[in-house]
Amino acid sequence: MDHNNSEQELIALSKQKWDWMSACETDKLEALFHEKAVFVHMGATMSKEQELEVIKTGRIHYKDVDIQEVSVRFVSETTAILLNKIQLIAVVGGNEVTNPFVVTEVYVKGNDTWILASLSFTRLLTQP
Repeated sequence: MDHNNSEQELIALSKQKWDWMSACETDKLEALFHEKAVFVHMGATMSKEQELEVIKTGRIHYKDVDIQEVSVRFVSETTAILLNKIQLIAVVGGNEVTNPFVVTEVYVKGNDTWILASLSFTRLLTQP
């Protein structure tokens, strides 16, 4: 396996995912998300169906994502962990909020395609 090519493929796929989340393109996200995917937010843990519903209904609108750092670690030939350090502007419950996060994304490869198995937001502490 060429980790360099896979690393670039995953970085591009992750960026595309943020674009789809921002544009509320749930059909594309549905294909990307594993059936048993888990999404961990600051206040909730959701299934694939719940995450898609939150995006579709606009309960969370991922308005803008500034990706500041990205790294990829391969656990095996078919499992990778991607870390994004981001500044996220989102609309939650009608209020615009900005938060710094490290987002952990776990991808698994099946049928020659990477799919998202887990996405977890960890809010970073900021200096006053």
